[in-house]
Amino acid sequence: MTNLEKYNKAFMTALTIEVSQLGKDLLYNSVASWDSIGHMTLIAALEDEFDILMEMEDILEFDSYENGLKLVAKYEVKF
Repeated sequence: MTNLEKYNKAFMTALTIEVSQLGKDLLYNSVASWDSIGHMTLIAALEDEFDILMEMEDILEFDSYENGLKLVAKYEVKF
């Protein structure tokens, strides 16, 4: 499984969404499940999947699918 597939899986599992919902239009609060609780569930899933520990600043800046790719890449995850 590629890192992008792992990233997508974390989103789909944590937020209970379909692959068709992934992409540039997926923003924090753009789907009902991406609320504050869903956000922390997503962060935990990504940290587990990539064996990283995200800094609080990055967690707060993680506001979209696309921005998340950049933030996770800061932890030496290659997409």
